[in-house]
Parts: sequence; structure tokens; C-alpha cells
Amino acid sequence: MHDFIDKEPGKAIPYGVYDIVANAGCVSVGIDQRYSQFSVNSIRRWLDLMGRARHPGMDQLMITADGGGSNGSRVRLFKIELQKLADETGLTLRVCHYPPGTSKWNKDEHRLFCHISQNWRGKPLISRETVVELIASTSTRTGLTVRCELDTRRYPKGIKVSDAEMQTLNIKGDTFHPEWNYTISPRTPR
Repeated sequence: MHDFIDKEPGKAIPYGVYDIVANAGCVSVGIDQRYSQFSVNSIRRWLDLMGRARHPGMDQLMITADGGGSNGSRVRLFKIELQKLADETGLTLRVCHYPPGTSKWNKDEHRLFCHISQNWRGKPLISRETVVELIASTSTRTGLTVRCELDTRRYPKGIKVSDAEMQTLNIKGDTFHPEWNYTISPRTPR
């Protein structure tokens, strides 16, 4: 996250999807807080901009996520938002959270964000436009490409998810650490 104080007050919060097969990243730069809705909307954006075209027969999506934060394993709103995505797309979502304290193992960190950080190293991040341009210009000798767009939505904070809402999820915990690994299927098959 980067805060701007002078000309453009607010934040620039990059959140990315790294496609291992395509060696491509899709990064959304949010202007609000890093909420569950923003996290899932970044996945939705990847699907719309890149995912469906690169993987046309896809019926499942594997999502690796940190153990904490807005997309943490105990965050009810993250699961509600994932259910909405599964219902909208017809995709079955396999979710694997990294155990607490191990988020640096995430491929996003090693294959995407480390290169983004190197690309903007020493450059003044003076505006959101600068952040987006620097992220989008990231590439590597091994063929990494990155698409980046600004997400100007304001996401509401303080949303509480009730036990009744959680009961509506079509979620099944895996046999190995079901608190970190689970599958969310569409409630109505397509």
C-alpha cells in the first residue's frame, strides 16, 4: 500500500492475480482499504480481462490466499464474496490459504510482486497513474507480463456476516486442514 498526501490524497493498494500457466499477472490498484470485496473483485477482473480468454474451457479455479488480512481463512465476508463469484461465473473455486506466518510462500510474492517492486525501485510514486504505469510495464526475461488497472470503487467497510448467511454457502472443507482448504461451488449448477 502506498499513501499519497500532497496532490492526490488517498491510497494506492495493489492486489494481484498471478496466472502460473501463462506467466502473467493482472493487478488491480485500489484507492480504498483492502477489503474482501476488493480482493474478490480483483479475481473477477482477471477472469474478465485475461482468464477466460487464456483458459476457455475452465470450470474450476484454484485460488491461493494468505492466511490473514482481507482474504484470510477466517474472514466470513471473503467467503460470501467468493460464493457470489462462483454463482456468477459457474466456476467451482478451490481455495487454499497459506498457514499463518507463511504468506511469503505465495507465488504472487515470488513471481509477480518481487518484479513489480524491482521495476519501481528508486522511482517516485507520485500518483496512482504512476503506480499503474510502473506495474503495467513490469516484465522479465522469462516472459512475465503484467496488466494493471485502477479500481476506483469505494468498498463499504464494517459489513457483518451473520451465521444465517454463512449457512447459505455451498462450501465443503477439504480433509486436510478444512479451516484453510475448502471448495466453494455454485449454488445452482449451470
